[in-house]
Amino acid sequence: MTTALLVSLKLAAIVSAALLVIGLPIAYWIAFTKRRWRFLVEAAVGLPIVLPPTVLGFYLLVALGPRSPLGAAWIRWTGDPLAFSFTGLVLGSIIYSLPFAVQPFAASFAGVDRNLLAASATLGASRWRTFWRVVVPLSLPGLITGIALSFAHTLGEFGVVLMIGGNIPGATQTISIAIYDEVQALNYAAANQAALILLVLSFVLLTCVYGLNRRWSGWPWR
Repeated sequence: MTTALLVSLKLAAIVSAALLVIGLPIAYWIAFTKRRWRFLVEAAVGLPIVLPPTVLGFYLLVALGPRSPLGAAWIRWTGDPLAFSFTGLVLGSIIYSLPFAVQPFAASFAGVDRNLLAASATLGASRWRTFWRVVVPLSLPGLITGIALSFAHTLGEFGVVLMIGGNIPGATQTISIAIYDEVQALNYAAANQAALILLVLSFVLLTCVYGLNRRWSGWPWR
């Protein structure tokens, strides 16, 4: 059970870091673009929220399988399959948790006062400098929320993880799958211990997020 918890924590940390890098430009584009077809991108990003995990997991399994271009290229490059591996688990989890990072990011970016952006541009700041000096500081609560949600969502995911990674102890078996195995074996005591760990971790994480957001809401720039 300890090994499964470590796999889950490692997976959640990697996915959260990756979503911070991937999600920021996507969220910035959604928040500031004037393209009429923006809603199509928003729908594509939000699709994992409404899709059943088994449906998303099946298509991801096909996309990462050895017969797919990506899966075949990965085997030629590394000699190992992408499906039923920790790397495949990371890729699938990034897609599955994408909306939980991008949507809070985009909502925070959209709430930034456009007059401040115009003032920054008037002072000669580039878009890149304006983003890091104006947009990011004013959007910190949303960024923290997005990172925390993506971490918690990845930590507790089950269906997609099982479809893509299988149930390989020490490699792709996460804590949620380990709980399922214990329930299947009628070992409710062990299942309860693992579930309690997830419950406490989730509560502590959300408490920290809400506490930080409340503190930031009282800062002078807010």
